[in-house]
Amino acid sequence: AVQLVESGGTSVQAGGSLTLSCATSGYDFRLLCMGWFRQAPGKERERVAGLHTGAAGNRYPVYADSVKGRFTVSQDNVNNSVYLQMNSLQAEDTGMYYCAADILLGPKICLDRFLKDTVAAEFSYWGQGTQVTVSS
Repeated sequence: AVQLVESGGTSVQAGGSLTLSCATSGYDFRLLCMGWFRQAPGKERERVAGLHTGAAGNRYPVYADSVKGRFTVSQDNVNNSVYLQMNSLQAEDTGMYYCAADILLGPKICLDRFLKDTVAAEFSYWGQGTQVTVSS
């Protein structure tokens, strides 16, 4: 099983920046289909960004339109971690942020499916979440 631990969530002013971390364990880090999701109170969980840790330069991360150009996802192969760099934060970015993982998926399938709004239901492993609050 894949274990995921998010960290880095906090309160920040609108326009500010924040980086979330997702530490992984339990599986070969270079074979993970990863996703960042968020959920605001009273709303459904929504996709934020997806990447495949083994994709390198062959398949680039996928972003939701709402965060494109502001958020960047990256990976650290030494620390087996995935990061979500968030810039120009807005009040609408407030929510609980989760990282999720799946295995046995190649980069193309992993990232093509992340284009679907319903992709959250397809991920098998989830972290406990980290809260981000953006005040205006």
